[in-house]
Amino acid sequence: MGKIKTIEYFRVLPRWLFVKITDEHANYGWGEATLEGHSQAVEGCLDAMIQRFVGYEADDIEYLWQTAHRHSFYRGGPVLMSALAGIDIALWDLLSRRLHLPLHVLLGGAVRHKIKVYSWIGGDRPRDVEAAAKERYAQGFRAIKMNATEDVDWLDSPKALETSVERCKIVKAVGLDVGLDFHGRLHKPMAKQLAKALEPHQPLFIEEPLLSEHYEGIKQLSGFTTIPIALGERLYSRWDVKRFLNDTSIDIVQPDISHCGGISEIRRIASMAEAYDVALAPHCPLGPIALAACMQVAMCTPNFAIQEMGLTIHYNTEAGTYDIKNYIKDPGVWDVKEGYVEGLKGVGLGIEVDEEEVRHVAKTANVWAPKGFVGPDGSIREW
Repeated sequence: MGKIKTIEYFRVLPRWLFVKITDEHANYGWGEATLEGHSQAVEGCLDAMIQRFVGYEADDIEYLWQTAHRHSFYRGGPVLMSALAGIDIALWDLLSRRLHLPLHVLLGGAVRHKIKVYSWIGGDRPRDVEAAAKERYAQGFRAIKMNATEDVDWLDSPKALETSVERCKIVKAVGLDVGLDFHGRLHKPMAKQLAKALEPHQPLFIEEPLLSEHYEGIKQLSGFTTIPIALGERLYSRWDVKRFLNDTSIDIVQPDISHCGGISEIRRIASMAEAYDVALAPHCPLGPIALAACMQVAMCTPNFAIQEMGLTIHYNTEAGTYDIKNYIKDPGVWDVKEGYVEGLKGVGLGIEVDEEEVRHVAKTANVWAPKGFVGPDGSIREW
């Protein structure tokens, strides 16, 4: 046992926010509180949590989680839950490091020894997908995800969807399964058409076919297509998820461990989903700490299906050279073989953070600004 002595956070390139917690006995753990495009808001929330939680027992993870969530009065949402996630992940890392165990052992032990993964191709306006798919295949991936479309109007020409089907066919011809991320860009008139057009080509899943707030539309769409429906990155707690489980409108839940309150909450979401025969496929186009935390959860979660990896995702390459193999001392842990990454075997999260690099980059890292699309008429479109 030991009381929390310090909580620090570090804004690093390309768009990540890391958290380090140290207790009074010099035990430490790392977490990730990345909320893409909103780092300043999360940093402000972390400032308040630092004032509140320094001096708490570091081992009392659930007590701290409940205090942060229930004593805030205004609960949930992306900012609060991302800040809480960074602290929660760091505390789990600290505890399992102190006990000299891999984190998944504390969560019940392994149910698998390697983790099925996928990565991204294509960018925000998907193009050159054949060459990118071949590159991913050569890297060891057997599944990828790409944006299904560019920006699409509320009601657009059906021709706007034709290239989506062609890209799906091209990638599958390379030998890869493909998940298609609608990204909440499409509205119901277009989403219905695209799902119908894609169905003969059997994508692995369609993600956020509509924005999560359109739960009645997602329910309608789920009865319209046989393609598995996935969503969850913009759901921040089990209370946000339960509507979609109760109305049986999704097949795969995709909470983001850095947005939904951390390891503690994603485990609860996974257990709820299992009771509805819904698979877990955590969203994670983020940094190496969030990915390691997802891998630890995957190791011990029966209904885990596949893990997103942000390896050379366009958001990273657009910002420079920093990627998930930065900030850790053994980037080989992310090597992919025949579609899988070996389960992390080290203590804690299973990675060793390069603190020197983190502190160096954090001195000058700027914030990553949210993106957006504007139509030819000047109107705002979903990104």
